[in-house]
Amino acid sequence: MKAMDIRIDGRVQGVSFRAWAQQEAQSLGLRGWIRNHPDMSVVAYIEGDDEAVDKMLDRMNSGPPAARVNRVRTAPAEPIGMEDFEIRA
Repeated sequence: MKAMDIRIDGRVQGVSFRAWAQQEAQSLGLRGWIRNHPDMSVVAYIEGDDEAVDKMLDRMNSGPPAARVNRVRTAPAEPIGMEDFEIRA
């Protein structure tokens, strides 16, 4: 089990990034959450199989078609046992 804290910078708000990320994470069997940050970035926490987490990080470097990702910053985290992947306010 691998877990990561993530911050995505760029044009990532107002482009359905959170809904896209939720769909991608669920398709990979990941759990966690994602939310908009006041500084116009998006922050997330994901946990799951090592390979699935790595695939999600790769996908987040592109994001949905309308997004423009400038940078994805990650930090290892402790798994907390989430049950699903949710969009937070």
